[in-house]
Amino acid sequence: MIFSSIPFLYCFLPAVILLYFVVPGRGKNVVLLLASLVFYAWGELRYTLLMLVMITQGYVFGRLIDSKRRWSKVFLATSVVISLGVLGYFKYAGFFLESFGAVTGLAVPVLKVTLPIGISFYTFQVISYVIDVYRKTVAAQRGYIDMAMYISMFPQLIAGPIVRYSDIEGELHVRKHSAEKTACGIRRFIIGLSKKVLIANQLGELIDAYAGASQPSVLFVWLYAIACTLQIYFDFSGYSDMAIGLGKIFGFDFPENFNYPYISKSITEFWRRWHMSLGTWFRDYVYIPMGGNRVKKWRWFLNILVVWALTGLWHGAAWNFVIWGLYMAFFLILEKLFLLPLLKKSRVAGHIYTMLLVMVSFVIFSAATMSDAGAVIAGMFGAGGLSAVSAESLYYLKSYAITLIIAIAGSLPVVRNVFAGLEGRMKDNKAVNAIFTIGEPVVLAALLILVTGYLVDGSFNPFLYFRF
Repeated sequence: MIFSSIPFLYCFLPAVILLYFVVPGRGKNVVLLLASLVFYAWGELRYTLLMLVMITQGYVFGRLIDSKRRWSKVFLATSVVISLGVLGYFKYAGFFLESFGAVTGLAVPVLKVTLPIGISFYTFQVISYVIDVYRKTVAAQRGYIDMAMYISMFPQLIAGPIVRYSDIEGELHVRKHSAEKTACGIRRFIIGLSKKVLIANQLGELIDAYAGASQPSVLFVWLYAIACTLQIYFDFSGYSDMAIGLGKIFGFDFPENFNYPYISKSITEFWRRWHMSLGTWFRDYVYIPMGGNRVKKWRWFLNILVVWALTGLWHGAAWNFVIWGLYMAFFLILEKLFLLPLLKKSRVAGHIYTMLLVMVSFVIFSAATMSDAGAVIAGMFGAGGLSAVSAESLYYLKSYAITLIIAIAGSLPVVRNVFAGLEGRMKDNKAVNAIFTIGEPVVLAALLILVTGYLVDGSFNPFLYFRF
C-alpha cells in the first residue's frame, strides 16, 4: 500500500484516524502499531515477521545494554551485527556474489532474494536506537508496544524520514493533539500528495517517453536529465511531506528532510539540504566515529570517501549507486580543498556549477547501468552523433512545458516567500485574512479532488524509494 492510492486515502487512513481518536490514552499506541502492521502486511505479509524480529532484537539488546553496562559493548556489537547481517543478506548478498563472479570469472550461483520494503529505513532506526542507548543519549524503552510502534509507524516506515528514537522519545508517551496541529498535518499531507501525483508522476511519463524515443536528440537528452532531477525531488520530498503531515495528525513532530536543495550554491550546501535525516545519520553514526575531520588530511578524505560509498550503497545494490556516492565525495573533497572560496565569489556561478553536477549525478542515480548513464551524459554534451533537435523532442517539450515550469518553480522557495510576504503585509487586514482563512481549505480540497481524479483515471503511479 502506498500513500498515493485510493485504498489508502479513502479506506485505510480514515479508518485509522477515526479509531485512533476514539481510543483513549495509551491505547492510541496500540492502534498505531496494529495499523502499521496491517499497512506493511498489505504489501509484504511474509516479511512482516522479519520486521518484528528486527524490532524485538533491538528492544531486547537495548534493555540489556541499559541494565548490564559491563557487557554493553558486546550487546551493542551483537545487535548491530544482526541488523547489518539481515540488511546485507536481503539487499546486498546477490549483488556481491554477482560482482565476485564477474571479477573472478567463477560460476557463482545467482541468489535471488526479494527486497523487503523499507528495510533500509527501519534497520537504520534500530541501529541508531541501540547506539544511542549505549551512548546514554536516551534511556532504553521499557514498553515493547511503544518500541514496536516507533520502528513500524506507517507514516515513516517505508521511505522515511529516518526518525531517531531521540526525536520522538517524549511523544511516544505524551502527545499533544490540537485542531491547529491536525490542520497543519492535513495541509502538509495534501501538498506532499499533490507533489507526488501531479508533478512527479507526470515527469515520470516524460522519462518513459525518452526511454521509448524513436528520434533521440541533444534536446531530448536534456529534457530527460531535467525530468530525472525534478522527478526524484518531487517524488521523495512529496513522500516526506506526507509522512511529516501524517505524523502531525497523530501528534508527532518528525524531522524535516528537505530544505529547497536546488537553491544550493555548492555540493556541500546541497547535502545540507537534501535528505537531511540520512545525511545526519551517516554523520553521527559513521563519519564522526571514524574521526570526522579531526584527523590527518589523507584520513579525513578517506573518511569522506568511505561514508559516501556507503551512502551510495545504502540507496541500492548496484554499482551505479556506489559510483554516484563516490562522485559526490569527489566534489565534496574538491570543495574542501579549494573550490568553496571560489564558489562564494559568485552566487550565479556557484548555482550553475551545483545544478549541473547534481543533474549529472541523478542521471547516474537513475540509470539501469553505467553504460546507459555514460550514453546520456555524453548526449548532454553533444557526443554520440545525436542531432541537436528532433521533431519528437520538440513535441514533448511543448507537451510538458507547463509541468516543467511548475516543477522548477515548486522546487524553489518562490511560492513560500510570496505568501510569507503577503501575510506580513496584510496581517492586519481583516478582509484579506478572511480570504486566506476560507481560501486555503478550498484550495486544498480542490487539490485532493484533482489528485483523486488522476489516481482513478491513471495507472502510472510509481514510487522510486520503494527499492531502498
